[in-house]
Amino acid sequence: MAGATIADMSPLTTRVAAAVAGLVLLVGLAACSRDETGRAAGVGREFLSEWAAGDAAGAGRLTDDSAAARAVLEGVSEGLAVAKAELSPGDPQRADDGRVTLPFSAVLTLRGLGKWDYTSSLTLVRAGDDGPWRVDWSPAVVHPKLTADTALRRRRSLPQRAPILDRAGAPLVSPRPVVEIGIWPGKLTDPRSAYGFLKDELDIDVGALALRVRKAKPDEFVSVITLRRADFAPVRRRVADLPGVITRKGTRILAPTRDFARALLGAVAPATKETLESAGPAASASDLVGTGGLQEAFQEQLAGSPGGAVELVDAKTRKVVATLHKFAPRPGAPIRTTIDQKVQAAAEKALQETRQPAALVAIQPSTGDILAAANGPAESAGYNRAFVGRYPPGSTFKVVSTAALLAAGLGVNDTVPCPRTAVVTGKRFQNQDEFALGRVPFRTDFARSCNTAFVGLAQRLPGAALPEQAAAFGLGGEWQVGLSAFSGSVPEPATPVDRAASVIGQAKVEMSPLAMASVAATVQGGEFRQPALLRDPAPKRHSPPAEVSAEITGELRALMRAVVTEGSGRALADLPGQPGAKTGTAEFGTDKPPRTHAWMIGFRGDLAFAALIEDGGSGGKDAGPVVAAFLSALRP
Repeated sequence: MAGATIADMSPLTTRVAAAVAGLVLLVGLAACSRDETGRAAGVGREFLSEWAAGDAAGAGRLTDDSAAARAVLEGVSEGLAVAKAELSPGDPQRADDGRVTLPFSAVLTLRGLGKWDYTSSLTLVRAGDDGPWRVDWSPAVVHPKLTADTALRRRRSLPQRAPILDRAGAPLVSPRPVVEIGIWPGKLTDPRSAYGFLKDELDIDVGALALRVRKAKPDEFVSVITLRRADFAPVRRRVADLPGVITRKGTRILAPTRDFARALLGAVAPATKETLESAGPAASASDLVGTGGLQEAFQEQLAGSPGGAVELVDAKTRKVVATLHKFAPRPGAPIRTTIDQKVQAAAEKALQETRQPAALVAIQPSTGDILAAANGPAESAGYNRAFVGRYPPGSTFKVVSTAALLAAGLGVNDTVPCPRTAVVTGKRFQNQDEFALGRVPFRTDFARSCNTAFVGLAQRLPGAALPEQAAAFGLGGEWQVGLSAFSGSVPEPATPVDRAASVIGQAKVEMSPLAMASVAATVQGGEFRQPALLRDPAPKRHSPPAEVSAEITGELRALMRAVVTEGSGRALADLPGQPGAKTGTAEFGTDKPPRTHAWMIGFRGDLAFAALIEDGGSGGKDAGPVVAAFLSALRP
């Protein structure tokens, strides 16, 4: 039949050929239809991808009304504060008229509210027989109920922030009246006087403030500083005389005083870029959020999550047409600390007269609970040196060294010489003020804090003895306190000089005030109990690889009592309750004579403590009176 035409065929052959040709035509049309449906769906998926990426202009160009589409998409993104859009296309469907429908599911994450999920669809049409596929634009593409006469609006409300509680369950922070000082740019007629006052009286960075004012709208409130009402009272009249400087009253979650446990508690303040990043998905730029301390560390628990709704409103009247989604609020949950407000107040007061950076930590030996952690002076109280400061502990570390020596066989009444100086492989060691005691019982060397006696004993200890003994005190362990904390570092000495320096708390030995307070608590309590700041939620506590024996802690208690009665801790001698202590004067830096940190650690009853004055002189002379003031304010 090669070369035959339909006219040359028989009737039967002609009918068969015609049927085959029709089938080929139908198959071709079906394949073409599938190809076009796929092309249309590809445009729809690209539109959803551009929308999800936040490119309203790019998505708009894939519609048949790019300007209208862009305006609606941008309005929805801004009006609902969409942080993320997840748009998942389904299977496309082609209608008899050639239009293609692409269903999709949407999950919109609304900043500061949560996720809103729903389903919608878009229709794709072709411009002419050979034109490109485009999304047939309608506001209903965004949501099935959205029209040209309506808009989407979010509503959001915050639950009350939960309190931070003390060990008795009483709030450490609560709403207190404040006054916010701000600038009204349009009425700032005498900026020189206004900025001069703010700089001189309130220590404001007026350069940065002036830049913010220049960028603000004339009637915008530019916040400058928020003061407690009592702190605002002295400057109230002066503020009233400055055109363009205005105030507004409000409340803030605050501690009893500006500096009370400031580094521990943190603050609640308007969100910044940095604090918003750590505040969790429920926070918004307009919120007050935790900054520093427990307020920041437990922001999500304390703040809870906001409630709200997505509403369909009349575009002109803004009246609600329908509520499309509701977000249920979750109230904040309090955290309960181990802080004793009386002990904390006594610690804060004891540091008031210090001019150098200082810290005072108090621990309950029977539990490991942190009763107080104060940092001073006031202008640096936001830095929690009590927990994270890293300092050579000086002679306070002799408590740990003595435990290692006692475990190695030294007796407290053994005669140990205390010469004026001692030399180890060419390195000269001396006592503070170069005193000498001669040949005396070890207990006297400890009480008088004789460096040369300890240096002479250092070579009795194996290289690993100090790190191992420190570990038995919990030092260097992974402490989960409730906030960041440094638990100390005692590396194995590499040379005889390092070993001699390490036994007197120098070389590479480093401690925080919290770690040294824990050493005193271990002595008084008879065993290591990891310090903790929280009762609820209670942290997991570290267990040391070995314990300090009851015999050794008993001997250490007697030695530390002797420091008070006959040694360098006489600043506590007249206090009731038979306190024990160990002083420390820790050298640092390269100056000659060297500069020193002043330390004192100790205990009285079920209270252990450590005080540090950075670059503050000597332990007995300078740290001693701080501790005496602290203990005097408390009953034994």
